[in-house]
Amino acid sequence: PSGWGAMAAARPFDLQIKLLMIGDSAVGKTSLLLRYANDTFSSTFITTIGIDFKIKTVDLDGRRVKLQIWDTAGQERFRSLTSNFFGRADGFAVCFDVGAPASFNHVRKWLDDVEKNKKGPVELALIGCKCDLAAEKRQVSRLEAEKLAGEKGLPYFEASAKTNTNVAEAF
Repeated sequence: PSGWGAMAAARPFDLQIKLLMIGDSAVGKTSLLLRYANDTFSSTFITTIGIDFKIKTVDLDGRRVKLQIWDTAGQERFRSLTSNFFGRADGFAVCFDVGAPASFNHVRKWLDDVEKNKKGPVELALIGCKCDLAAEKRQVSRLEAEKLAGEKGLPYFEASAKTNTNVAEAF
């Protein structure tokens, strides 16, 4: 139809990518997203109910890329709601808390959910959140996480929304 070319030219981005942040509740998904999208951090914990998203436009390899980053609720009761979004995602940030071994143990379950619900090839990354934790509070070693990431063929990042460590790199 006529007019489509003009509309496409007026768009402020060359490519749109939908990224879904998944992982257990309270691992730091929302904090990571808010640090990346708004450069803010709050130590107050607020549970994500259902699903929310932020948009950030970045320049990558000479192209303007619009990132639509979806933040999902980690609680089991929202699982069917969030898994409905899996088929629309181009990529997944699978997050766990380096201070909470149960969240790391659930990473395989999250990866299985992606495999079952994706609608084609997707990019995945494993992110160990809260890497600013004191050594004695850390429960999942970098080595352990890198081993799992290697096994699954995923890049691995350790990030802290609190100290803004590796947040942009992870995204």
